[in-house]
Amino acid sequence: MPAKSITVFFFTLMSLCWGTAQETSAFKAGEWLKFRVHYGFLNASFATLHLNSGELDSIPVYHVVGKGKTTGFASLFFKVDDTFESYFGKSDGRPYKFIRKTNEGGYTKDIEIRFNYEEEVAFLKDNKNDKNYNIPVHGQIQDLLSAAYYLRQQYNYKNFEKGQSLNMDMLFDDDGIYKFKLKYLGKEILRTKFGKVECLKFKPYVKSGRIFKEQESLTLWVSNDLNRIPIRIKADLAVGSLKADLDGFNGLKNQFKIIMD
Repeated sequence: MPAKSITVFFFTLMSLCWGTAQETSAFKAGEWLKFRVHYGFLNASFATLHLNSGELDSIPVYHVVGKGKTTGFASLFFKVDDTFESYFGKSDGRPYKFIRKTNEGGYTKDIEIRFNYEEEVAFLKDNKNDKNYNIPVHGQIQDLLSAAYYLRQQYNYKNFEKGQSLNMDMLFDDDGIYKFKLKYLGKEILRTKFGKVECLKFKPYVKSGRIFKEQESLTLWVSNDLNRIPIRIKADLAVGSLKADLDGFNGLKNQFKIIMD
């Protein structure tokens, strides 16, 4: 798997981990999550998400910063240092600004997106190539990071049945709108570094070929509590495999449920 795919791949999957409205808020400013990402036998990288509160153009927003970086032995083969940022509305959950700065083994990208819902257009600025794009969007569009928080807040699975699917449109690059389909598989208990955690299990449909072996090569687990945080992500790739586990957290809005033996 190319180095440039790992961090984008991880945050894309994480955005799909959550899919009727919850009775209480799923997150708050100050929340911090850390993930350990393995590529094959290598401890390839760490990824973090840090959520804060702010204001953008007089709109109250949450500001989330996602970072991914290779560490240890893996950094000898390729270096990854990525930063993703999203500003999304506190009241509507819609993204208003998205930033991507990528530096991965010689592959670089520097993009900023501004969402204008009155004109139904996203203004994308490619700082690296000094180019600008106007991309038509609708009111339900999400970016790579805002999608996760929107679905955490708006959806739970109390009334979901196995096999039921959720669809979402996302924009986070100059390739245009990215379409996903996510299938709910039911509940499963995982052993983690924190103890046993009851999770909701999902299977997203992806395009097989260069990166993925099959359409159903991915499996996602998220905590079956009011936080809806990702616990594990696994993928069978065209070359090798990838696994990401929750490695640390702080500032959760709700109690993180551990099953006591």
